[in-house]
Amino acid sequence: MSAPERIPPQQGGVTDAATATEVLTSGELTVHARVADASNAVLYATAELAGERLPCVYKPVAGERPLWDFPDGTLAQREVAAYEVCRALGWDLVPPTVLRDGPYGEGMCQLWVGPAPDAEDFGQGPEGLLALVDGDAPGPGWRPVVRASVGDGRTALLVHADDERLRRLAALDAVINNGDRKGGHLLPLPDGRLYGIDHGVTFHTEDKLRTLLWGWAGEPLPEGVVGALRGLAAELAAGRPLLARLRELISEAECRALRERTAALLRTRRYPRPGGEWPAIPWPIL
Repeated sequence: MSAPERIPPQQGGVTDAATATEVLTSGELTVHARVADASNAVLYATAELAGERLPCVYKPVAGERPLWDFPDGTLAQREVAAYEVCRALGWDLVPPTVLRDGPYGEGMCQLWVGPAPDAEDFGQGPEGLLALVDGDAPGPGWRPVVRASVGDGRTALLVHADDERLRRLAALDAVINNGDRKGGHLLPLPDGRLYGIDHGVTFHTEDKLRTLLWGWAGEPLPEGVVGALRGLAAELAAGRPLLARLRELISEAECRALRERTAALLRTRRYPRPGGEWPAIPWPIL
């Protein structure tokens, strides 16, 4: 990370999504640093409005690396669409995310959660949510995912926590067809909240689901998840504001595929299984 100045601390006490969205959308955007080791341009910034300053991540469309299977210049819109769908499900699992103009053109602007890039604990990963264990079975409270190489010809079992927050996030990923749910995209906060970030590779019309959260594959969805999916299905109906908003962000075919995935989950009431035609686990896993 290159930092032209000391990254300023967060000011104010904004906690509600509506206020955060207003500041992110209309506030003065100032870039302070670039976060290294990202495939696309990821900029740490602050948005300030009426004396309220919020830390945020700004990803300009101009800094997106072209992908062979997604249209160029669409990742920012997909991140915003993922936030809109998450809110329609009634879940606070994606930080407030908007599409706006900035110093380097139009891009995604999202509330920054977790440590700042210059903090000592930045990038330490999802402690308590993922683990590598010896043996063939996880202990109580853990779900197996896959055996992974740990060097020197040894392997270990990759597991994730049997956590209600992750259950919801796994369902969200299935809905938005997330092609890149790595461990580093899980951000647990000290107050008990959990956020998922980096949703640019989503909403494809083909099955692209790649995730570390396969621990419930094939199992029944919790009733609370089923109820949330029913609410989303209603909001995706013709004439509803959510559908109109999504049509501004993703294609009509992708909106139709979103409705079909939601309907399929409601029909089976089960978490999906790996499809087999697409790698089920993202790489690198963190």
